[in-house]
Amino acid sequence: MPKTVCKIVGVVLLLVGVAGFAMPHLLGMHLTPIHDVIHLATAVVALYLGFAGSYRAARTFCIAFGAVYLALGVLGFVAPGVVTAVIGHPAVPAGELAPDNAVHVLLGAVLLIVGLTSTRLADTVTA
Repeated sequence: MPKTVCKIVGVVLLLVGVAGFAMPHLLGMHLTPIHDVIHLATAVVALYLGFAGSYRAARTFCIAFGAVYLALGVLGFVAPGVVTAVIGHPAVPAGELAPDNAVHVLLGAVLLIVGLTSTRLADTVTA
């Protein structure tokens, strides 16, 4: 399951990262060039692990990136000024970050849940 999720997340983040350069307010988000580059970098890692990485590496990615995206989403609700500074868009009012924060919380939760609940039944099984 972690490899499949890495493939899906990788494709979605790749599309969002590329589209963000042309449409910075895609679906109400605030996609800055820094934000887009982060999405593209995450996509590259996720796609590599989903297609060529090991099961364990994909699972580790899900746990690590899940925790980071979940923390970023929660931090966006609690301390939006910190998040806007990180994504390179300090002029965004806190209330307008809700779509970004919700997506980060959702993405982080999915990745973390998949990573933490996936176990390998046998070492001979390939994913």
